[in-house]
Amino acid sequence: MDLNGQWADALLARESLHLAWLLVWALLSIVVGTALIAFLRWRDVTSPLITHFAIQTAAWGVIDAIISLSARYGLKERDLAGAVALDRFVWLNIGLDVGYVGIGLTLAICGWKLGRRMGLVGAGCGIMVQGLALTLLDLALSRAILR
Repeated sequence: MDLNGQWADALLARESLHLAWLLVWALLSIVVGTALIAFLRWRDVTSPLITHFAIQTAAWGVIDAIISLSARYGLKERDLAGAVALDRFVWLNIGLDVGYVGIGLTLAICGWKLGRRMGLVGAGCGIMVQGLALTLLDLALSRAILR
């Protein structure tokens, strides 16, 4: 969606679409995380890597769903100052998202280096996946704001 010469309603539509995609990602994360845990229980398999990856995936999905659904209630048309504030907020989120990737990578490396603690590796990988996905979603919204 090109928002050059954008109007407030076009930005509102793009912000609403962003929250819809965030909700889709959140629900997908919840389903995948829950399915992985259920599969491990059904097969009676012990895998700290998959278990901790699944826990992170499902937990982040729940948090993202709450954020997406609660943000939908606050949507309104924005003037230029509101669009600038949204742009700054999105770039703050992008910075945090990249930080999540770094934290996940650090956990995975530390878990591997400190005696192959696969639960820590799995949790780190789960955080990295969520951080990367949120970065991509936020970059897509940022590209549409004030351009």
